[in-house]
Amino acid sequence: MTSEPNSNTVLNVVGNSSSTTSNANSGFGRKRKSNDVGWEFGILIDEKNQDKVQYILCKKVFYWGLYRLKEHVANIQGNVAPCRMATNDNQLRCRQVIANAKNKKKIKKKEEEVLRIEVNIGDEEELEEIEGLGLRKNPKILGPMDIFASPINPGSSISGKNMQQWTLNDTIIKERTHATQKYLAKWVYQAGIPFNAIDNDSFLQMVEAIGRFGPSFKPPSQWQLREPFLKEEKRRSIMNLCVNCKEGTTFLSSKESSNVAHIGEHIFNYVLAAIEEVGLENVVQVVIDNTSNNMAAAKMLKEKMPSIFWNLCATHTINLMLEVGEVAGADEFIEPRKSGRNEVRDLEDEFESDNEAVEENV
Repeated sequence: MTSEPNSNTVLNVVGNSSSTTSNANSGFGRKRKSNDVGWEFGILIDEKNQDKVQYILCKKVFYWGLYRLKEHVANIQGNVAPCRMATNDNQLRCRQVIANAKNKKKIKKKEEEVLRIEVNIGDEEELEEIEGLGLRKNPKILGPMDIFASPINPGSSISGKNMQQWTLNDTIIKERTHATQKYLAKWVYQAGIPFNAIDNDSFLQMVEAIGRFGPSFKPPSQWQLREPFLKEEKRRSIMNLCVNCKEGTTFLSSKESSNVAHIGEHIFNYVLAAIEEVGLENVVQVVIDNTSNNMAAAKMLKEKMPSIFWNLCATHTINLMLEVGEVAGADEFIEPRKSGRNEVRDLEDEFESDNEAVEENV
């Protein structure tokens, strides 16, 4: 975040949120908005199951997605029974689409292999360099436990060639770390990832997990990210912090808090740390959902930092009002009271002067 001193900064806290899966383009008995030729022959029959598709000609239902339907139309045996109602033209079209998809997968796999080959953090060259110095053909590669296994007597344990070997290992580790970090930085730049995203605990866990896995780690596909992994994570409680200032809105940080009690003190400590990071003199107000635990955090904030305003999120409040309005039987209480607005305006006209009138903007 770029923040100027004494600028009007608003800290927005989105607490206890959870990811959800979007099904905007799906619906019962409808075709999805897609260029895939398979949707010319199939429709979704269950909005909660994207893999359940019905063939519009023979009404056969497929539970393994659109790919199985295209195999059915193309009369490709092995996974499904052939379709006797498909025309030759439809068979050829689906066969061509399936063949193109397989070719794309092969090309992508070769490209990934080339990319993996291009990754070089200097392992082989450094080993050859060490062998050329005659120090040892199999130099000791330092691991995490070496941090706790330092020599008791450095003077007697590391001297001469041993000291040179230790120095070389330390240098190699630094060079390999730098080369590896360059690949990560390149991805951050090309994907437009905010720099402060690397401060998230989940990022550090990801790096550690990949390091423990070792070479040839296969990243998840787009489908895995938007379907199975998202469904696994959607019930996890995540607190997000955003900063609003005259430069715009900037994401500050997020915190996974599924295993932590969402009491006011926990929320207060998280917000307090963010305020200290931004600078107390730069924060004007904090905006947060109007739940009971957030109200407890607001009380703590007022006692700790009375100069900061704590406001309720208007959007969240309106959403709650709309949800209440959708409850069965709520209309009989809401509708008669809508006309009460005129009575309120009559009271305003009676007790307010002309220069005190405020134009409504809601």
